[in-house]
Amino acid sequence: MTDPNVVERIEVSRAIAADPAAIFAVLRDPDGHVAIDASGMLMAATGSPASAAGDTFVIHMDRDALRDVKLEEYDVTVVFVTYEQDREIAWSVGANADQRFGHVYGYRLEPIPEGTLVTQYYDWSGVSEKLKSRVPFPVVPESALRATLGILARTVAPGAKRPGAGTPSWERWS
Repeated sequence: MTDPNVVERIEVSRAIAADPAAIFAVLRDPDGHVAIDASGMLMAATGSPASAAGDTFVIHMDRDALRDVKLEEYDVTVVFVTYEQDREIAWSVGANADQRFGHVYGYRLEPIPEGTLVTQYYDWSGVSEKLKSRVPFPVVPESALRATLGILARTVAPGAKRPGAGTPSWERWS
């Protein structure tokens, strides 16, 4: 039985000074996944950029970055479950396209005057109780999701100021 008080989804948002198409291009590309990963687990990728739900590519992983379970190096197949051009993209991962683990990673993109409000989400509510008993969830903590958004921002808009960010007030820290 599922406990309604247990949260099995994380969402984080950040305004990025780039248009949705530029951000979406990174998120659909296997090399883009590796480039913006803040967890340290994604090492390389094989495959072509996704163009529709159901598309797949392979990510070469190294679990040593987390040191939570002894998996070392392994591959996962990324299967896109949501693909709305320049609006939302999400994927599940697994040992192969037919054997997924049940967690979903995704991004919603909302145009704003200065760029795009990007919301990244990670949902592990579909993971089996057996797997949850063997692997700590969430696999990727909220801090890594936030850091990934920062890396995404500098990837698509290097040097650009974050929309809505004011000038720092150093006086309040002194």
